[in-house]
Amino acid sequence: MTSQPPAPAAELSGRIRGGPSDLLHEELLAPQFRFEVRHLLDHYIAIEKTLAAEYARMGLLTTAEARSVAVLLDEAGPETLTARPDANMSDIAFALERHVTAGLPAPLPRWHVDRSRNDLQACAQAMFGRDQIARLAAALLDLCAVVLERAEETRELPMPGYTHFQAAQIITPGFHLAALAEQLLHTQRRLLHAYDGMNACPLGAGAMAGQELPWDRARMARMLGFDRPQPNALTAVASRRWSAEATAELSLLGSALSRFVTDLLTWGGSEHGFIELPDELSGISSAMPQKKNYPVLERIRGRTAHLTAFHADVLLGQRNTPFCNLVEVSKEAGTHVLTAFDSAHGTVRLLTEVMRRVGFRAERMRAVCEREYLGGFSLANALTLTEGVPWRTAQVVAGKYVVSAAGAGTPPHPGEPDLLARAAAEHGLTLADPAALLADAFDVDRGLARLSSAGSAHPDAVREALQAQRATHEELRAAWDHRAEAVRTGASETAHALEPTPQEQVSQDLALLGPVPQNSADAGSGPRPGTGER
Repeated sequence: MTSQPPAPAAELSGRIRGGPSDLLHEELLAPQFRFEVRHLLDHYIAIEKTLAAEYARMGLLTTAEARSVAVLLDEAGPETLTARPDANMSDIAFALERHVTAGLPAPLPRWHVDRSRNDLQACAQAMFGRDQIARLAAALLDLCAVVLERAEETRELPMPGYTHFQAAQIITPGFHLAALAEQLLHTQRRLLHAYDGMNACPLGAGAMAGQELPWDRARMARMLGFDRPQPNALTAVASRRWSAEATAELSLLGSALSRFVTDLLTWGGSEHGFIELPDELSGISSAMPQKKNYPVLERIRGRTAHLTAFHADVLLGQRNTPFCNLVEVSKEAGTHVLTAFDSAHGTVRLLTEVMRRVGFRAERMRAVCEREYLGGFSLANALTLTEGVPWRTAQVVAGKYVVSAAGAGTPPHPGEPDLLARAAAEHGLTLADPAALLADAFDVDRGLARLSSAGSAHPDAVREALQAQRATHEELRAAWDHRAEAVRTGASETAHALEPTPQEQVSQDLALLGPVPQNSADAGSGPRPGTGER
């Protein structure tokens, strides 16, 4: 069922004689209409209500007339709005106009005066973009909370850290996860900046040069949850900078997450076995029964590639176009913006579940730390600081020791003092206590405990970093809550502006009670309505 009358589309304009062709309707307009009804209709309705309230403020509509428009707008939905070339040119703005007009008891000649679809569409799209950024931010806050929790749980578990794909130094999962948390918080700050950058209301810009009536653009912006009007009318209708900036952040996030997930894939391989996912997040091989695969990690990493492709799509759709209101930019270039946000949101949700459920195998991680000569750097430092060996010579001596010890099959701890003494003697050096040097340098727990710089993998340093990150996390959550509250407050202001005045309320109450008697004979012995008298 549709509320739109079968009036010809030519009534919408004197410039053309009919609606769009079937081809345009099927290929372009109808798909766009369906998308906007599903994802932008609430924003269009909020905007139309704000405009109705402004008409009332300017005295072009009465409050009652503005409210009647708002009531009809609330009745609009997918069941009542359809793309009809013959009635609304398959355009959602015209469809809403026709819907309201058909439901009014009498025409409102001044409704829609001094209006353009350009700023209307730009405003609805900006509100849609704000929603998508806020939705992703909420998912990232959840992911970060889980990462911080798991980092705290694992900040004392030794594991090998890798450089150039080689085991290098002793770190902990908590240290590594703190780095992931820092990336997530950084992305949150960037998204917040993108949100604030686009939080300028286009409404009131008109077609491109501004409008002729004294619209209160600051009030309209506030009612729609924006913190300010867009100061330049041309920018308001021509720019879709927000979509390029937002998808750029998605691309950067995807690139970073792909690197962290690559580490998880490595840690989960049979050669390492540092992590394990529960069966419900795992896969199998149909041919090799011994395998437990983690395709969820592959899917997450694979999805991150799409985010860069979506950003490139938005950017290429805007480049080399004139700076004006243009369907190519406002609609065609934004074709995949929702898909980009959906993909990012789904990726973050999957990674959140992985981080919540992943188990770290402490014994496997420690075994590698004990097997590898990860204390080589510490040994070189100790040779310099305790034995007075020049630094570069200390590096050479430590390297020679590792080569000879590995060749002899000597485990890193407690080590072979004679081999170290021999390596030192080749450079004319006599060491006071080579056994003590080796025992300290290649002790796994000492590998973490000797770290002293801020931001290091020392468990206490990680704890301090996590405390600071939790504080930042809460500040960001409060910042997003503040922006959400601005949207709710604006909606409340719009609703209040469309409420009946006290005089109108009295009139409505009297109308509900029926006609007031004109004399005592008509009144009889009953109470007189509205007076409380008998």
